[in-house]
Amino acid sequence: MLFIFHHLSFSTLLPLIILAFAIAKWYVSPSKAQKHQPPSPPKLPIIGNLHQLGSSPHRSLQALSKKHGPLMLLHFGRVPVLVASSAEASREIMKTNDLIFSNRAKSSVPSILSYNARDIAFADYGEYWRHIKSIVVLQLLSQKRVQSFRRMREEETDLLVERIRIISSSSGVVNLSELLMSLTNGVICRAALGRKHGGEKFKELFATFVELLGVFSVGDYIPWLSWVDHLMGYDVRAVKVAAEFDAFLEGVIQEHVERKKRTFSDGDGGDEDEKDFVDILLEIENQTDAGFVLDRDTVKALILDVFTGGTDSTYATLEWELSELIRNPSAMKKLQEEVHKVANGKPKITEDDLDQMHYLKAVVKETFRLHMPLPLLVPRESTRDVKLMGYDIAAGTQVLINAWAVGLDPSLWADPNEFRPERFMDSSTDYRGFDFELTPFGAGRRKCPGIQFAMSVNELVIASLVHKFDFGLPDGQIRENLDISETTGITIHKKLPLLVVATPSPYC
Repeated sequence: MLFIFHHLSFSTLLPLIILAFAIAKWYVSPSKAQKHQPPSPPKLPIIGNLHQLGSSPHRSLQALSKKHGPLMLLHFGRVPVLVASSAEASREIMKTNDLIFSNRAKSSVPSILSYNARDIAFADYGEYWRHIKSIVVLQLLSQKRVQSFRRMREEETDLLVERIRIISSSSGVVNLSELLMSLTNGVICRAALGRKHGGEKFKELFATFVELLGVFSVGDYIPWLSWVDHLMGYDVRAVKVAAEFDAFLEGVIQEHVERKKRTFSDGDGGDEDEKDFVDILLEIENQTDAGFVLDRDTVKALILDVFTGGTDSTYATLEWELSELIRNPSAMKKLQEEVHKVANGKPKITEDDLDQMHYLKAVVKETFRLHMPLPLLVPRESTRDVKLMGYDIAAGTQVLINAWAVGLDPSLWADPNEFRPERFMDSSTDYRGFDFELTPFGAGRRKCPGIQFAMSVNELVIASLVHKFDFGLPDGQIRENLDISETTGITIHKKLPLLVVATPSPYC
């Protein structure tokens, strides 16, 4: 080495010296040294912390947060992932720095299923997303539009009550999970698509769609292991399901187009209150002065968004509510007493009665606290470097908000594992995205726009069922021992179907 340097001139050495100095400076640069990242659990080469996710990621991440803090940095393959597990951290992300964290994390399978992320849930934040969000909020899910579907909600709820009565009088055991799924499917189909769409084939298609939304794609985090996803068949199944849903939605749209032609040929413009989501979107699609071109794929992506979002999470919440009420007879009794007092001898509950049912609303909140439909919400991504709770967060960091873990935070809730609706009776805490202790619908710009629609179904169904029936378990099972183990996936359901014995309420 000395021999080589002896034969080099100073002019030749100077660039090498500068390069060496630059490299050394880069390794110890103040900007790099001053980076203060959130605490991280130890990670493995290549896969990072992926091995620590487990079969129930929201539970695994909660356990890690107890060791490493409410804001921690993981690595899923090459992707840095920030996990927030406290109300304070959630507020910092979804309110204080909401704009910076308004992008969606890229995910290959959901992108395939949502027309290359042309829907509200998975589209990147920007002009396109603002346009479609405005359409959905103002045209599809406004208070006036939600109210226009009141009759169909009440009709579907009446049908549910009647089906329970018929099954109870014949076989005795009611599969409440199956009936609740049919109810939410019926309501959403009628509101979004104009009529019910049932049958085993459709149910299987929808079930596969929801399942694929929740799959973990290795290739999203370790690109050179994308062959694992191919081996598992995720992409092939996603393309197949997307094509089948596309054909189904195209048929629905053509059905509406033909119906519109017949209506106008009869000289009738149609009743505004009878229009479903497809009718409204097709009208906007044909407007030339809307300032935004709503193409056919976007129409179908928005229909799919409303349909899947309104069906699966609503059904899951109803199932958990009734499960917890059955497991907690004292809470069930309090709710029944309130409902019957408000009903005051009327044969059925209407939506006009719901505002007077304060314990019912407490039951709903307590269920959300214990059983978030989407426990990790929908992943976000930072658009630029930002300081968060004293830590440096780099642009392109994926963000998971463990809303379920916040709901079980003992610093916020006394006896957090107990189902106790009374905790909300004298509390102003709500689930609409302003109180970060309880965010089942998210908060900020990316908050779910369908809160009012979902809750109008939820409250009416629960009030109507406890008004008409007492619920017990078959074969002498003890209520308090009801199995509440969970499924895995983007939406968390009860693992086993809710099988009950329904008897007429003595109050009716």
